[in-house]
Amino acid sequence: MRRPVRRVNHRMRHWIWPGVLGLAVATLSFGSLSAPAGADSDRSGLPEAIDTILGDPRMEGGAASVVVADAATGRTLYQNLPSGRLMPASNTKMLTSAAALELLGPDHRFRTDVLTTGDRHGPVLKGDLYLRGTGDPTTLAKDYDRLAERVAEAGVERVAGRLVADDTRFDDRRQGDTWGADDESSYYAAQISALSVAPDTDYDTGTVVVEVAPGAAAGDRPRVTVTPKTDYVDIDLRARTVAAGGSDTLAVERQHGGNTITVTGTVPVGGATTKEWITVWEPTRYAAAIFRDALAAHGVRVSGPTKAGIAAPKGARALAAHDSMPLKDLLIPFMKLSNNMHAESLTKAMGHKATGRPGSWGDGVAAIAGYLKTAGVDPGDLRQVDGSGLSRKNNVAADQFIALLRSAKGEPWFADWYRSLPVACDPDKFDGGTLRSRMCGTPAALNVRAKTGTLTGASALSGYVTDAGGRELVFSIILNNYLPASVKAVEDAIVVTLAKSDEDKAVPVAPRAERGSEADGALECSWRKPARC
Repeated sequence: MRRPVRRVNHRMRHWIWPGVLGLAVATLSFGSLSAPAGADSDRSGLPEAIDTILGDPRMEGGAASVVVADAATGRTLYQNLPSGRLMPASNTKMLTSAAALELLGPDHRFRTDVLTTGDRHGPVLKGDLYLRGTGDPTTLAKDYDRLAERVAEAGVERVAGRLVADDTRFDDRRQGDTWGADDESSYYAAQISALSVAPDTDYDTGTVVVEVAPGAAAGDRPRVTVTPKTDYVDIDLRARTVAAGGSDTLAVERQHGGNTITVTGTVPVGGATTKEWITVWEPTRYAAAIFRDALAAHGVRVSGPTKAGIAAPKGARALAAHDSMPLKDLLIPFMKLSNNMHAESLTKAMGHKATGRPGSWGDGVAAIAGYLKTAGVDPGDLRQVDGSGLSRKNNVAADQFIALLRSAKGEPWFADWYRSLPVACDPDKFDGGTLRSRMCGTPAALNVRAKTGTLTGASALSGYVTDAGGRELVFSIILNNYLPASVKAVEDAIVVTLAKSDEDKAVPVAPRAERGSEADGALECSWRKPARC
């Protein structure tokens, strides 16, 4: 996966759709293809229309697993390599989120506790203070501050012992299978822990926000701020301010194995502030550092050092607790913004619930597989190694997503899951999510609810659309092994064609040309901070 683009156009991008194309079937270049289902009996022209779209030159030499079906009856309206396993990228989150709703429940909350076994002697607590996490990926600095405030309200002014960060609900494996080393400081690949901190309400847990503003004059050092305010990370400032009109080449990266964040390059006088979300090394100790600072701010001094990875003793009594939002609400930032860390925390939480052991990717993926069997998806026909789809080892076929999309409609939690899917061309970040600038000005706008997915050479879009005749369709489009930066236009053309067509007549739409920064499609839309597309 490529690194995220450092500077982003903050304006919303609108796509201009070309006119209707003819129905002549293009010669495809995906190797041996299965014939579209229903092609002999379907008189609408839909199979031919989608075949033509997949013949776009951008897909030359690539592979496409595509299925369209009637959501109510299950009748297949189109299929191309329906059982061909490809990298689904963030469409993997559909498997994870549905399993989490089933196995953890829509009302599941993550709890963070402050506990002790020590005795109180006036304002002194003689013993250790434990901060215990259960995997909450949404805990903010202000939540740790409130926990510290409650400790102070209990009359504690000094802890004559250690601050112990208990992250033992999860195992100590911090990063997933085959995650790229060059993504280590990128916020979409943060380390996973049962205790962490999110810097803002996008809930990018395990990161800090670094802002770099130009100095007042050429030669000045740029001004750097870190959110949340913490000494857990160090800033190595090597950048300089140059004269107005000069080049902006700022880069912000964390060095491997530590928490030194290096700022290099130049920024012109009067230039824009660069804002980067950077991962921390060892998020458990990051959470402990934020909590220790909060205790001090509320007049509670901890005499001993900070220790991590030690379980709170059984029988420890609670001094304070914080509960996360329920899972049905957590799904909104998770799915709308395609938050990888939420997916991995939920995967490990499912693994813990299923086995009682510290949550792990292996146990979590096994728990997801158990759910998939009940949803009509054979886990033996796919490979899932993480919860988010960041690993390139994940392999899923379009027909398996179709089975999930139809099965989910019969679940009591379906409304919550459906609400979490991004909505085409809805400009609100927590409604439109990763689809908020796509398919605008078409019948798909505010109609399509679907999960996006993007890695270098892999793109996917799966979800629901209502056609021109009022019929609800389910679709799954997985495209792999293409060479251009993006094939989102191909996906969109298929889905807009579905929205414009009805049971009797297909109204085909040609894929639009990529424009400007839209062509940089090697990362999931919401992973390109701060504009979030």
